Amino acid sequence: MAEEGEKGGLIQKLIAIVNEISAISDYQYTVKKLFSNLARRLKLLTPLFEEIRDIKEPLSDDSHQALVSLMEAMESAKELLRIGSEGSKIYLVLERDQIMTRYQEVTARLEQDLSGISFDNLDISDEVKEQVELVLAQFRRAKGRIDPPDVELYEDLSSLYNKNINVEEDPAVLNRLAEKLHLTEITDLTHESIALHEMVTITGDPEETVEKMSSLLKRIKDFVQTETHDPKVETSHLPSCTQGTVVKNLKNSIIPDDFRCPISLELMKDPVIVSTGQTYERTCIEKWLEQGHSTCPKTQQKLTSTALIPNYVLRSLIAQWCETNGMEPPKRAKQSASACTPAERSMIENLLRKLNSISPDDQRTAAGEIRLLAKRNADNRVAVAEAGAIPLLTHLLTAPDSRTQEHAVTALLNLSICEDNKGSIVSSGAVPGIVQVLRKGSMEARENAAATLFSLSVIDENKVTIGSLGAIPPLVLLLSEGTQRGKKDAATALFNLCIYQGNKGRAVRAGVVPMLMELLTEAHGGMKDEALAILAILSSHPEGKLAIGKAEAVPVLVEVIGSGSPRNKENAAAVLVHLCSGDQKYLVEAQELGVMGKLMDLLHHGTDRGKRKAGQLLEKITRLVKQKLLAPGDHLPTEAHPQLPSNS
Repeated sequence: MAEEGEKGGLIQKLIAIVNEISAISDYQYTVKKLFSNLARRLKLLTPLFEEIRDIKEPLSDDSHQALVSLMEAMESAKELLRIGSEGSKIYLVLERDQIMTRYQEVTARLEQDLSGISFDNLDISDEVKEQVELVLAQFRRAKGRIDPPDVELYEDLSSLYNKNINVEEDPAVLNRLAEKLHLTEITDLTHESIALHEMVTITGDPEETVEKMSSLLKRIKDFVQTETHDPKVETSHLPSCTQGTVVKNLKNSIIPDDFRCPISLELMKDPVIVSTGQTYERTCIEKWLEQGHSTCPKTQQKLTSTALIPNYVLRSLIAQWCETNGMEPPKRAKQSASACTPAERSMIENLLRKLNSISPDDQRTAAGEIRLLAKRNADNRVAVAEAGAIPLLTHLLTAPDSRTQEHAVTALLNLSICEDNKGSIVSSGAVPGIVQVLRKGSMEARENAAATLFSLSVIDENKVTIGSLGAIPPLVLLLSEGTQRGKKDAATALFNLCIYQGNKGRAVRAGVVPMLMELLTEAHGGMKDEALAILAILSSHPEGKLAIGKAEAVPVLVEVIGSGSPRNKENAAAVLVHLCSGDQKYLVEAQELGVMGKLMDLLHHGTDRGKRKAGQLLEKITRLVKQKLLAPGDHLPTEAHPQLPSNS
């Protein structure tokens, strides 16, 4: 039987997910009907959860497990609905098949998990039972049904996507695209650009795909600005990274690509260089970093440093170009000395006095308020850190009160979003306390501790510190015990930490490989992407390769290569390449499981990296056949002698 507290927490999470789904709105034109219907059905489940919450008796183990499974399915639905609302419009059209596949998978799982709840064992009113039956019937009808695509829109976008950049576009096609996708205003175009770059992180799609889509968006934007721009339109509605760039003769002057920020696609006014050598508008790249990203938006390379170097040469060239073309040179935003008013500073100082108080109630209240302050905006994060909150919060990580611990670790998580605070948190000695919370705190505190370690590990030197201070074993444990969110937090932290070679052995010795294999083989698991990504980086380590071999991973990897997502196929192939480099028995096993046909398909239809890995494996198998290393009597099918492309 599930304990009352455990039941209450689960039901509250289910209600919270429905509330979050209710807050999502304005689905994109291409998925509007399907996604609106999905959201509406899930909202109808609120009365069910409220009645279960009010039942006095504890839930049976079967009912509890069914609700846990439903919660995970609803989390997946929420993520998909967010993409439908906030995701790139261009991506949703060109990757419609992938989005529709995810929609069907989510719908099928919701129907299955909802059907698995035994309402006869629950004290639920007849009205609510009827409502749930209605929702179930709607889910069943929705399975296998999708709205017909806008063929003209897809063909227009595809033609532009596949067209050589030097080929002149048909203005009628560009006009139709701008109108149908509602990309006729600068704000719409800027939001689309940022959403497009976000898709790499959200979906894991190859950066080359998103880069091509960004190039396509630029063509639409150039058309909109040159053909439909009204120079009399006010610019006050423009986002902060585009304000101040008033274009006088835009119809006659196309902005050179090198002068545009790759994120906003706007003329840069304060260009800065990141560690990969790419240049961005300062406000845009700062926003990207504040959101927790640790990669270069354009190249997706890992940033070795978060320092932003002013690009004075480019700024001068932009100013000269503006003057030559009769435009007002862009003005940089003035940096204010302090974003806090005296009243706000006084409030923060008062909270810090409470943090330092001997009263547990004052400590808990102050930590909770600072947690919310730091969550609200970037200015608060800077002001709270500058006031000296970080060492005091670090001290409270070991407080006897579990709620105070939770507030303290979550406040540090929110503060760590600001890049400058990451080093301060680690240098304050917070990592051992965060690890202790990760081991012994409440589930929410443990999950937030994992997210904090991920945020801090964005800086390379912090990866070494965090790994050496014992964070990896409790992260592996959370990967087993956490909620769906907790597992994802643990997985992202482990992935980031294991980029450092010295942490790979620690993760393997902590037992991460069997746990990843379990996540990979769960019938309705939502962690396949994360599990394969971690296995891919561990497989390059000797201990990792050995552990993956012992875990009997080959059958699972072969299955993923045949039926996984594009990114999962390439990661599975990468793991198999490392595995087969150590012992040819895995190569023989993979061949016997029918990997040849799957590799040939990957070689021709996979991502660039997937094609390379498939080619390497096919070469290994071909070489194995030529050396006659297979046992007498074994034979390969005729497809075992593939004609590899010359560039493989």
